[in-house]
Amino acid sequence: MLLADDHTLVVEGLAKILESEFDPVGTAENGRELLRLAEELKPDVVLLDISMPLLNGLDACKQLIKTSPQAKVIFVTMHADADYVAEAFRAGGSGYLLKRSAASELVDAIHEVLKGRCYVTPLVTREALGPLLGGNGADTRKLSSTLTSRQREVLQLVAEGRSVKEIAALLKISAKTVEFHKCALMERLDIHTTAELTRYAIKHGLIAV
Repeated sequence: MLLADDHTLVVEGLAKILESEFDPVGTAENGRELLRLAEELKPDVVLLDISMPLLNGLDACKQLIKTSPQAKVIFVTMHADADYVAEAFRAGGSGYLLKRSAASELVDAIHEVLKGRCYVTPLVTREALGPLLGGNGADTRKLSSTLTSRQREVLQLVAEGRSVKEIAALLKISAKTVEFHKCALMERLDIHTTAELTRYAIKHGLIAV
């Protein structure tokens, strides 16, 4: 089991809860470290926060299920509204819990997911489940289809205060390509300043405050 959260106390708490029944093999403090460790450690289950530095949990999950298809992803997050729940399952997640869920519920969720089932905490409202059950999903398109995966990556890194050169190095693309993506996402969102980009990223859980 691999634990991914940028708060050390959360990771240590999760490890303590799980060590009697499961085998935590590693921890990651950001989305890119998670992807690297998952390829190396090949975990059966990944517990993943949504708001993660360098690469948010939603985009990390999308990449993870391609590079480590054996891993089942359970999101453990503070976000309880419909956009995040629907996006988590669209990204390939198998479970969704809140950080205020009981420890016993987390253990139950892991067992359910290991049996090939999906798990959603009862703390999530019926409205949040609507898009997953075939209801009106108009609002959930904000995260999944407004921007491309690469644009979301650039947006997150810009909002975290990274320079164009740093972003280019992290994503292994040229500085010109970074500028292109930045301009494209600003045009698509009708946003004109880095401060506005940052507010958008916070609102959609791409970075934490």
